[in-house]
Amino acid sequence: MPRSVHRAWWVAFVTLLALVCAAAFRSSTGVLFIPIETEFGWSRAVTSGAVSLNLVLYGLTAPFAAAIMERWGVRRTVAASLTVVGVSSALTSVMTAPWQLWLLWGGFIGIGTGSMALVLGAIVANRWFDSHRGLVTGIFSAANATGQLSFLPLIAVLAQGPGWRWAAWSVAAASLALVPLVLVLLQDRPSDVGLRPLGATDLTLDAPLPPANDAANPVRVALATLRDAARTWTFWALVLSFFVCGWSTNGLIQTHFIPAADDYGMNATLAATLLAMVGAFDIIGTLLSGWLTDRVDSRLLLLVYYAGRGLSLLALPLVMGPGVEWGLWFFIVFYGLDWVATVPPTVALCRLHFGMARSGVVFGWVFASHMIGAGIGATTAGLWRMTSGSYVSAWFLAAALCAVAALTVLTIPKRPVGAAEALISA
Repeated sequence: MPRSVHRAWWVAFVTLLALVCAAAFRSSTGVLFIPIETEFGWSRAVTSGAVSLNLVLYGLTAPFAAAIMERWGVRRTVAASLTVVGVSSALTSVMTAPWQLWLLWGGFIGIGTGSMALVLGAIVANRWFDSHRGLVTGIFSAANATGQLSFLPLIAVLAQGPGWRWAAWSVAAASLALVPLVLVLLQDRPSDVGLRPLGATDLTLDAPLPPANDAANPVRVALATLRDAARTWTFWALVLSFFVCGWSTNGLIQTHFIPAADDYGMNATLAATLLAMVGAFDIIGTLLSGWLTDRVDSRLLLLVYYAGRGLSLLALPLVMGPGVEWGLWFFIVFYGLDWVATVPPTVALCRLHFGMARSGVVFGWVFASHMIGAGIGATTAGLWRMTSGSYVSAWFLAAALCAVAALTVLTIPKRPVGAAEALISA
């Protein structure tokens, strides 16, 4: 590789690909809802339940994946996860019963993609970058959301044309094709190749490896970190706000926007294209958020993001229709800019309050709350649609939760306080 390019950028590039692909693989069920239900005669509760399980496991895997990366390394963890996703996706093409959908797409793919979730980006950014860390975190966050949304039109075309199995096979092929690249280019730490993190000085070298007794037991590391972090209000404020973030993005819009658009007579491919545009605008919003996180109080950024998201959800029922009018365009642009803009300031608050060495695992637990919120949000919206025939109440409930999140982040101290935070950040 060129000498002028720091190895950190190559590691970031491969991490970017893994995040994009993992997010695309996990989110593809939103497009496959209707063709799977049509072929097998399964209810929306069955398919929503599988997606909810996927979302919850996607989140709960994150803190343990962070600890596993400390024990076995980032490279081997990501390669194994891609293999699990590829094999599981291929096997869905021969499923015949709901429990198989729950096991393969809900279970194995949830765990596999969860091992490559945003916690991967947080660990790589913290290890490999001292300068530009907020910006790189923003890039990784944008990659995650872009993967969730930008590949939906292609998956929708495959599902409506050759059939949903072709979409599943495409996910499997892409996942397995990425494994060799990960094994060759994704390094665990700068010190493994005789480097320092990009921009590091003698006073800002990457954190040392955890003690051998902790590194040998990833479950113990994850649970011990949770125990210590749970003693602080900061942790619970981040958990609550990120729970709402997951509810209002992955759980509600990503999972139910296409079925909701179908209620208004909108073509599924058009609806998927609109979600892809959310992903496109998310790139701008999240990169800007990463840049701002290096310069502005993260709590104030989160206040603006959650408040704005709540207002846009209140407006959504008024602008939905069979076509795309200016009001819906406004929603797509704004929601895209705001989609995962919350991630860079949340990661920064984890690092500030809980220290570099354990911030990856702490963020893993915070991210778990994000996906638990997504799972509960997806199930709640699906049940509401079944009982009332409309998603309107689901939009309004999510808007109210966003208001709660906006107020909650203001209660986070500006600096680490109390013995518990001092202990865990030591």
